[in-house]
Amino acid sequence: MSTPTELDKLRAEEFSERCRDAMIPLSNTFSYFPAMPLGEEDVKDYLDDPIAALPLGVASMLRKVSILLVPYLERVNGKEKQGGPVDLVSFEPPPENRQVWFSLAGTLSEPSIVFAIKEREVADYHYDFYHAMATLSADHMGEEDLDRYYRVLREELGNNVHGEVDERGWHLKQNLLRRQTNVRRESKLFREYARQSFIDTMTLYLHGICCDIDIETGPRQIPSRFLRRRLELLESMFPPPQGYAVFPEELSR
Repeated sequence: MSTPTELDKLRAEEFSERCRDAMIPLSNTFSYFPAMPLGEEDVKDYLDDPIAALPLGVASMLRKVSILLVPYLERVNGKEKQGGPVDLVSFEPPPENRQVWFSLAGTLSEPSIVFAIKEREVADYHYDFYHAMATLSADHMGEEDLDRYYRVLREELGNNVHGEVDERGWHLKQNLLRRQTNVRRESKLFREYARQSFIDTMTLYLHGICCDIDIETGPRQIPSRFLRRRLELLESMFPPPQGYAVFPEELSR
């Protein structure tokens, strides 16, 4: 196995590949590699607890996922022809404006997620974890299941429902409303918005199963009755594990 010095400043993709043979199995779906010492409580906080709260339908859909825990991730401008950003594993703190918290690597059938955990609160890491799981879910779901969610969005758009779950989804929704007359029509703009809306809502759903979270109200937040409808749809598609609840009234059952 390479030493931390040799692994420093590797691309997340290359780091994941070098650690492949050192992964520690957690279940049939998940394995992990720590790039720093972890105690039993750390393994529980970063891996056991958030994985235990995942719906079985999500875990079985993802099939095989590698989780790599590193100190820091730094995003830099890519030098490839496409000019996209590149995420580098770092053992030293990167400049704040280039620090990111997780990076997706690997392949669609065997994805890897590299998480930066140093100087990151566990509660914030849990959000990162479920955001990554939601992103992978969007990549693995069949068109028929995604269409069920997209139908809900089309109804919202037809009824001029204001707001979204998170910032990126909000901006994509505004872009769709500005640039497309028939906002429910299948188009690149609609698909970009719908995918991000699904990821943001799925993140909230998964995070809410694991943790007691509060939804911040604000002028860009979707009204609660419409948000609940989305969450109820996701609950019907991906029921939580036994012993976990989504809505407060379910806790007493």
